[in-house]
Amino acid sequence: METILVAGANGKTGREVINILQDHSSYEPVAMVRDEDQSAYFENKDVKVELADLEGDLTDAVQGVDRVIFAAGSGGHTGKDKTIAVDQEGAINLIDRAKAAGVKKFVMLSAMGTEDPSQKPELEHYLEAKKTADDHLKASFLDYSIVRPGKLTEGEKTNKIKAKARLNEYGEISRKDVAQVLVDCLPPNVLQNKTFEILEGNLATELALQEVEQNA
Repeated sequence: METILVAGANGKTGREVINILQDHSSYEPVAMVRDEDQSAYFENKDVKVELADLEGDLTDAVQGVDRVIFAAGSGGHTGKDKTIAVDQEGAINLIDRAKAAGVKKFVMLSAMGTEDPSQKPELEHYLEAKKTADDHLKASFLDYSIVRPGKLTEGEKTNKIKAKARLNEYGEISRKDVAQVLVDCLPPNVLQNKTFEILEGNLATELALQEVEQNA
């Protein structure tokens, strides 16, 4: 089994990722959390916990890790300083440590609108931080997939999405469907070094991702 480090595991999307990984026969999830009081939730589910802060030393956190899912984030509603610390510098910190440790692939949860942050003034600082992190990942020589969903909802998993390098529209998608896409990107040569957007849709997730692969 491969070890998958999930940064931001205690967030709403991160918890969904952990649930999917737990049910997967090929992966063993490791929940990376910042505070010790966040550990009990995962320990009660028999999930390994790595206590580490994105703003700190991550050298030990990535040792023995095969692949990484970055599901951490401020959501754009915190102050600019915190957004830069987590969404930009925290992501860059983990990317660099993952590369040094020989991690095989890095799956990044980004955001729709990142290519042109000025189009959404209320989230501009958040999207700029995300873009900087995404660009750093692309230049890192790590194998990666960058997933850019629309607005995240608490809806149920549908296993139906629309996906494209650029959808040229805004919309919503459930966290559960996003979590599934993040896990689907883990295998080698699946959406390798691809950046794409996703929204709720009518096409089965597997088929939608195959279309991105073919059209990229």
